Amino acid sequence: MIEQIFKAMAQSIIDGESEDAEDLAKQAIELGIDPLDAINKGFVVGVDHVGELFSTGEAFLPELVMAGEAMKTAVSVLEPEMSKQGTERKLLGTVVLGTIEGDIHDIGKTLVGTMLSAAGFKVFDLGVNVPVMSMVETARNENADIIGVSALLTTTMTKQRDVVEALDDMGMRPTVKIMVGGAPVTRNWADEIGADAFSEDAVGAVAVAKQLMGIE
Repeated sequence: MIEQIFKAMAQSIIDGESEDAEDLAKQAIELGIDPLDAINKGFVVGVDHVGELFSTGEAFLPELVMAGEAMKTAVSVLEPEMSKQGTERKLLGTVVLGTIEGDIHDIGKTLVGTMLSAAGFKVFDLGVNVPVMSMVETARNENADIIGVSALLTTTMTKQRDVVEALDDMGMRPTVKIMVGGAPVTRNWADEIGADAFSEDAVGAVAVAKQLMGIE
């Protein structure tokens, strides 16, 4: 019975069905299923599957977005129950995320945040048009491990360098890693500005973030 529910949870994410995911999360609470098990043995399995399909070109951005939204819905139902029980998901790390100042592109960055949260990272998504110092100060205040800076315009990607330099100036560079991404951003650009990592998409961002945290 429980195994069937876990399978249905995974399927709700694969299908991008937020309502089904929500119903299954509520059902798990009613049946006394450990909310951590519901997330890790049910919903995350679906996220991982969609991520694999996306990386092999068998799924596309809309499917990834819908899977991410369904996952977010399920977790929002289960989190209060985890708090009540005094259990928490194992935190992989803390990430401050934002689209840099002058740039208002949101979808890719939001998806990265959703996928990182699904994987077990604590994410502070500052939104779009975020000033350099807002990112750096939030990272300091929240003891972040990683700053993820998105830029979708060639005119704003230069500000990714400013984030690296601001961290240097504040002496935070040894402890805070920087991950960059966005349509015009390349691995060469990341190397040039001294960023620690680059990712082309949300699925890749999760793998990269885990690498930066030393998690296989």
